[in-house]
Amino acid sequence: MISVELLVIAVALGCDAFSVALGVGSQGLSGRRIFRLTWHFGLFQFLMPLLGLALGAMTAQTAGTAGSWVAAAALAVIGFRMARGALGPRDCGRPRRDPTRGWSLVMLSFSTSVDALVAGFSLGLLGVNLLLACAIIGLTAGLMTLAGMVLGAGAARGLGRWAEFAGGVVLMGLAVAFVVS
Repeated sequence: MISVELLVIAVALGCDAFSVALGVGSQGLSGRRIFRLTWHFGLFQFLMPLLGLALGAMTAQTAGTAGSWVAAAALAVIGFRMARGALGPRDCGRPRRDPTRGWSLVMLSFSTSVDALVAGFSLGLLGVNLLLACAIIGLTAGLMTLAGMVLGAGAARGLGRWAEFAGGVVLMGLAVAFVVS
């Protein structure tokens, strides 16, 4: 049976994915972009608690601290590029960098799931069925990513370039929050 506590943990862990998806969605939607981001965010949120449990408490705490800095740097760089691209000329002939491809996708996926790495050890101590817990966390993150992308795209239709700029600022704000916390 799924507990309320597990659902709360899953939603809390999915909030980063939702926030990042808002920003990415502001750049526009396509089936491939939605699939890539939703799949990878959900997959990373599924795998990271398993990895956290495997690494153990001491290693997870160290990785969590270093991971927060890596996550912050990745979000800051991608957010800055989005904000700069939103304010730049549209007719320059260069395609904009798609954050749902390549290393940007890997870094976004990692940065949104660092907290799940540390949570994995805690889940192991709670005595829950870890595979079920990880599946719920991954599914919740995937659904929150989908919702964030759709909402971000809706904001972009209404606000145009400013929504993409705001999405970049949100990512940079998340980077600051990762460093502060």
